[in-house]
Amino acid sequence: MRYEYTDQKLGAVLGLAEDFKNDKERFSDTSKTIKFLWNRNEQALTIEVDGVPLELLPNQLITVTYLQHVSLAKTTLPLSAILFNREFYCVFDHDSEVSCNGILFFGTQDVPIITLPKEQLSKFNLLYDMFVEEFSTPDNIQGDMLQMLLKRLIIMGTRLAKEQLIVQTLDNEQIDTIRRFNFLVDLHYKTKRRVSDYADMLFKSPKTLSNLFAIYNQKSPQQIILDRIALEAKRLINYTDKQNQEIAFELGFNDPAHFSRFFKKMTQMTPSEYRGNPVLGT
Repeated sequence: MRYEYTDQKLGAVLGLAEDFKNDKERFSDTSKTIKFLWNRNEQALTIEVDGVPLELLPNQLITVTYLQHVSLAKTTLPLSAILFNREFYCVFDHDSEVSCNGILFFGTQDVPIITLPKEQLSKFNLLYDMFVEEFSTPDNIQGDMLQMLLKRLIIMGTRLAKEQLIVQTLDNEQIDTIRRFNFLVDLHYKTKRRVSDYADMLFKSPKTLSNLFAIYNQKSPQQIILDRIALEAKRLINYTDKQNQEIAFELGFNDPAHFSRFFKKMTQMTPSEYRGNPVLGT
């Protein structure tokens, strides 16, 4: 089963699929979409994100953006998906409403895997059914209704992500600083390499950020910035035809040799060695 809402004037797309692997080619466009991928089966399934296998247990979901490369080649069970593009709902413009960037979307940490607790599963299933019902009710307010349901899904997902993926000792202001830092790194990593650059944008000191991330996880803010650059380098090697020199300049390195040294430090391989066997560098 596949549903799609489009607004040709705006270029807006919202889609729902019960079996995304088999239905994704039937959507008008999925290249610039943000996706909720939800395992609604009673068995675990495996997908790959940026070449890294991820096991999704029953009633777990992940969120991915158009920056990430998702492979369903190893997926043998139906994977439900809800996808949308910026023209349908812009998470950048509406961040003050849903507070999802840096947690659900456009973060620099691992792919968020969210487990739907038994006590909340019925709410998510009901919301899913409401999507299906609204797709079947075409009228002049259908887009508005679908946008309201999507907003609800984002808020519910963000709340669970905060509960499950973020240290409970952090207060709301600290959580907001973490997610905004993650979001800003995803936007500016090609041109801003210093923690102080992001500290200035957040009106914090570099030491405050370092202390905060020491509580949050084991990666320092500087390491998060470097990891983001290395991740993009891997993506460009794996999924484009760009040569090492082009990749170096795209990532803000003035000297390809400097990029090669950086890449080897991060992956224990030169870009050329990685290109020959990318699995070893994941």
